[in-house]
Amino acid sequence: MRAREPDEVGRVESDGVDISYEVFGEAGPVLLLVPTWTIIHSRFWKAQVPYLAWHFRVVTYDGPGNGLSGRPSDAAGYHHEAQVRHALAVLDATGTERAVVVALSKASAWALALAADHAERTLGVVTIGASLPLGDAHPARAARGWQGLPPSRTRILGTDPPGHWAKYDTGYWQEHHEDFLWFFFGQCFPEPRSTKQIEDCVGWGLETSAEALRLEHAADSPGAEAVRAMCRRITVPVMAIHGTDDLVSSVSRSEELVRLTGGELVVLDGAGHIPLARDPVKVNHLIAEFAGRFRDAAPRTWRSGRVRPRKMLYLSSPIGLGHARRDVAIAQAIRRDHPDAQIDWLAQHPVTRVLEGAGESVHPASRWLASESKHIEEESGEHDLHAFEALRRMDEVLVANFMVFDDVVRDEDYDLVIADEAWDVDHFLHENPELKRFAYVWLTDFVGYLPMPDDGERGRLVTADYNAEMIEQVERYPWLRDRAIFVGNPGDIVPDTFGPDLPGIREWTRAHYEFSGYVTGIDPGAVADKARLRRELGWEPDQPVCVVTVGGSGVGTHLLRRVWEAHEAASQLLPGLRMVLVTGPRIDPDLVPPRPGLEVHAYLPDLYRQLAACDLAVVQGGLTTTMELTAAGTPFIYVPLRHHFEQNFHVRHRLEQYGAGLRLDFDDLTPESLAAAMAQQLGSASTYRQVESDGADRAAALISGLL
Repeated sequence: MRAREPDEVGRVESDGVDISYEVFGEAGPVLLLVPTWTIIHSRFWKAQVPYLAWHFRVVTYDGPGNGLSGRPSDAAGYHHEAQVRHALAVLDATGTERAVVVALSKASAWALALAADHAERTLGVVTIGASLPLGDAHPARAARGWQGLPPSRTRILGTDPPGHWAKYDTGYWQEHHEDFLWFFFGQCFPEPRSTKQIEDCVGWGLETSAEALRLEHAADSPGAEAVRAMCRRITVPVMAIHGTDDLVSSVSRSEELVRLTGGELVVLDGAGHIPLARDPVKVNHLIAEFAGRFRDAAPRTWRSGRVRPRKMLYLSSPIGLGHARRDVAIAQAIRRDHPDAQIDWLAQHPVTRVLEGAGESVHPASRWLASESKHIEEESGEHDLHAFEALRRMDEVLVANFMVFDDVVRDEDYDLVIADEAWDVDHFLHENPELKRFAYVWLTDFVGYLPMPDDGERGRLVTADYNAEMIEQVERYPWLRDRAIFVGNPGDIVPDTFGPDLPGIREWTRAHYEFSGYVTGIDPGAVADKARLRRELGWEPDQPVCVVTVGGSGVGTHLLRRVWEAHEAASQLLPGLRMVLVTGPRIDPDLVPPRPGLEVHAYLPDLYRQLAACDLAVVQGGLTTTMELTAAGTPFIYVPLRHHFEQNFHVRHRLEQYGAGLRLDFDDLTPESLAAAMAQQLGSASTYRQVESDGADRAAALISGLL
């Protein structure tokens, strides 16, 4: 899923080539994010576009030979002069008089030519990893003779040895196109833990051909003297961003560039050739600060209008509604200790629905958040969600949402930030610890990604790599999390390891977290009298009632249909059965038509009352709902999503600790087997271990100490 869709799309003909462009945002000045080498298309700007488009008007386009643009059949379509004309054509087509031109690598020459020869169209230039015939080239790039070189190790993890630059050869591209992509982008990202960035670029590279790369390689490019002459003609501001560990283009090239243009150099320590993907927050800030020099109006701000002592910003994961309920309970407990506390919520649908019902204050910047729930729904199949891969592929959304968060905390002085599984905030704060200007609390109910049995070698290695990155972040900056709270108890942690040569999850979590016990967010006294609840709900005392719910995302459609198909068989085994299906706020209830004995609801704000009062529940494997049922002592059947590591391992382990629930596999469900299991479980005596009722107070006490 894209974090932001374009406001305008179009095509323009330039030198006989169709050039596809997109426009985002309305506020000026305009940023022209130009393409780079044909090997990738404009989606490589995905981590920049959403944030920059909140503050500027952003124009991107695919270069010839990739993306949605045309494929010239001769080298002339890729010549330096043609590339400059393509940029001018896009400026004309989008009605852009002048723009800040931002370029990566090879495209730096096109941006400099625009500034040198079309100054009236250019406000300034930002180059990233400038690949120009200036300065010194890396000695490894002179390697020759690719015959006999092995396949690239980046297909699993890591990069090829420097001597493998012999693969930078048109003959190798023709015979081993994909392997060249793995090699080249492995060199572009020497930073550890860059598997996702490499995979993205290889995928984009496969959208063009080795022949297109060969044609562009053969196209005319300016030599060293021509580039120096261009630089001397430039009168607009120039900023060059370059990584110290760039293996593709030496930082000396940017040093020479700023000497010739009188520009400024920003050196990123430890960065490789494409820091806009590997260190997007820092690059986004640099581009925005540079472009802000040309702004006529004041930048957008997010002030909520209220000023009180002890200001807190609360972030609650939108993937399911359980986080919202427990977070509201924790917030209410904090207010009992600090009645004057102001708590703002940076949240998105469906969490906002719960917050508004509880009378909480949702920050106005929340409307700019990209939907994580929508992304999860798009990643899901038939009762199938590879949760780890879905989180990996949510990187664009996470960057965009972190930038919203960063804008908010820059504009307003918050004393405390509470992040309940706000993966974006935790990751990028550890990547950019200088941005922390508040006390910070991290909450989670599981620790550690776990591979699924059918993931294969790469899946296991990548999962462990992500765990290793998290461990390194926490141990490098132990002060960043002022409190790390595990919502549960030590025994609830799975007895697995983070991966080969990594610590055990249980031991590491004990050393780095405090424990609040479980937080249901429900007053146990409000659901203790089941007979009274049933009367209030209009249920007969002896009528068998089954509640079916699939949480706050749209992933549960297939389970709802499967239960609907079992309704007739279940009614025969359980005469008088009343079945209540709750689709949740993101599933159309009309997808499950009602029938006698079956009622369908889109959303029930007091669903916990139905779960406590019913005789049986059928649910997914989400932790919140299953633990609410456990706390209420309600018999339940849970059906974990296929490939969902948290539901299949972490939640299952916790429920086993409480002796709660009957687990069924979706693949084994037939109307008859599900009906039989329902008949067996309905009304069965509960022997669950008691769930603590003071978890919210314990969590609040840990947090309040920071105030």
